[in-house]
Amino acid sequence: MIFKNPVVKGFYPDPSVCFANGKYYMVCSSFQYFPGVPLFESEDLVNWNQIGYVLTRPEQVMLDKIVSSGGVFAPTIRYNAGRFYVTTTNDTTGQNFFVWTDDIYGEWSDPVYVDQGGVDPSLYFEKGRCYFMSNGEDDNGVGGAVQCEIDVKTGKKLSESKCIWQGSGGRFLEGPHLYKIGKWYYLMAAEGGTEYGHMITCARSRSLWGRYSRNPNNPVLSNRNKSPYIIQGIGHGDLIQDPNGNWFILSLGFRQIHLWMPFHNLGREVFLTPVKFGEDGWFTAGADGTTEETFEIDGDFRQTEKKKYSFENTKWNVDWCFMRRPDPKKYELTDSKAVLTGTDITLEDTDSPTFVALRQKEFNFSMSADVKLEGTGEAGFTVYMCENEHYDVSLRKSEDGEGYEAVLKLNIGGIKHIQKVLPAKSDKVRLTVSSDNFSYTFSFRNEDDAVPTQLGYGYTKYLTSEVSGGYTGVMLGLYAIGECQGEFTAFDLEYRS
Repeated sequence: MIFKNPVVKGFYPDPSVCFANGKYYMVCSSFQYFPGVPLFESEDLVNWNQIGYVLTRPEQVMLDKIVSSGGVFAPTIRYNAGRFYVTTTNDTTGQNFFVWTDDIYGEWSDPVYVDQGGVDPSLYFEKGRCYFMSNGEDDNGVGGAVQCEIDVKTGKKLSESKCIWQGSGGRFLEGPHLYKIGKWYYLMAAEGGTEYGHMITCARSRSLWGRYSRNPNNPVLSNRNKSPYIIQGIGHGDLIQDPNGNWFILSLGFRQIHLWMPFHNLGREVFLTPVKFGEDGWFTAGADGTTEETFEIDGDFRQTEKKKYSFENTKWNVDWCFMRRPDPKKYELTDSKAVLTGTDITLEDTDSPTFVALRQKEFNFSMSADVKLEGTGEAGFTVYMCENEHYDVSLRKSEDGEGYEAVLKLNIGGIKHIQKVLPAKSDKVRLTVSSDNFSYTFSFRNEDDAVPTQLGYGYTKYLTSEVSGGYTGVMLGLYAIGECQGEFTAFDLEYRS
């Protein structure tokens, strides 16, 4: 069976995977968005269905007033003795913690904190013991992949923190995971930074505590020398074996907007790469150590992909997400409409604006909805990368308070530019955003108009990590600001090939 990468599209970075009860489960980073840590399920590693989130209660994670790309970093999911564990970092508070559940479809526990620093934590279970690993400094100030034994009930350290590997020489060692395969302990990590030099490396030892010897063929997986090539940034992966004994790496990567334009706006996505172990016990991955757009693997299944999204065929508590710590009283969300009550918190603030969004999953799409405004604020769509970079199209009251107007605002580098303002005939219009690889185009239509009126466009490259920095991707959001209510109906989002 031939499958196509990425297997999960849009801003879902730092994938981690485990196998339990005949299915695979995966988690990804969520940063400042809430609920935190998207949770997926699959039967074949190719088709993934999001079943919810891990951090669903405000008391599980502190997201108050954090900047974009702060908050929840790089989770790891593991299954042991009938229980699921997810460990992660709140990079804003500097705390490593884990939560657990006995029901993957139910609620997760309150956080259990671990007194070891660093980021990108991981758990390893063996013979009734639990080991905690992160990227940071050990008790003697030595930096690298740092490990200690913990009490999995309390998070208390049962041993000193010890650096067991410092990588293969690349910068920014991150995302360490430990596996026992045969007689070897394999330590897999990422190096090179989560950009164009990203790579996956590994080492092994006969002892859990080392000494670890690096793979002579490192990096085992990287697209850093694939130029020109759409898929870049491959790294930060997790190793998984299927029931037939085949091995794979689920990793992050990103797609450039064009072969010769090194910008990416969809965020870091999830890629699947086959793995082969050699006679020497070392493994290699992909096509000569790279991740391709397609691979052929064993299996009799069909890769499916959802192209159309509406209020009716999405779930507010699964597909959508909010910013930081949302006030539920500001949202009325049903399967036919969304009513958002604005506040004085704007999209430029590091607080919680009235905002609910889907991740952009493809370069080419069209999104539209009927928007009815009540009050003196504004309500509409935002194509949102971070506080400083986002494009907004909205309906608002005119300055004289007698009528309404459709507005396009482009926010780039903190510069807030109103590109166009046109009068609207009433308090209800249809707003549309369409996109290709290079630009977002914005328009509106009055209820009795035969065709939409274009408001303008903004280039995609200004809503990319190369311009904005950070670790997220574009979100397609509904928002309301000011003393108003925005009612959204007939929402339609359709991706084009």
